[in-house]
Amino acid sequence: MVNQLVFIHGLESTAQGTKGQFFRQFFPQMIIEDYTGNFATRMRKLDGLLSGKNDLILVGSSYGGLMATQYAIDNEDRVKKMILLAPALNLPEFKHPVHTKLPLPVIIYHGSKDNIVNPQIVKKIALKCFSNLEHHLVDDDHSLHKTFPILDWKKLLKAG
Repeated sequence: MVNQLVFIHGLESTAQGTKGQFFRQFFPQMIIEDYTGNFATRMRKLDGLLSGKNDLILVGSSYGGLMATQYAIDNEDRVKKMILLAPALNLPEFKHPVHTKLPLPVIIYHGSKDNIVNPQIVKKIALKCFSNLEHHLVDDDHSLHKTFPILDWKKLLKAG
């Protein structure tokens, strides 16, 4: 079983941003695409890209974290794990899981100096959505400039 790695960039970023370039260099098999338009348009593109794929490990940054979470809620049986970087779960586009918390492993990294997405609000939302949550509040900003490059991505991108 080979896990399919997917990176979803933030609202004002692209697949050519710092994180996209990093993943392209070190994880060339990762699906890294550009998303534009409103939430529904972006989600349709993501659904199309991942159609028929299983054992997904989703990495979502900011708005991409919102997209990854919504995708996992709608396709729970196909997602193995999520790594969310300052996920924008506080936006109105987010629809909480209806029945129970998602059991898949979810790791969140969020900067304590994030002035775009409030880390305390996101943590409260995440605790209501995920039963297997690992939350890291780090000394960083929204983009996680200091934290992102030093994370152990080989370990993070393994299932389980």
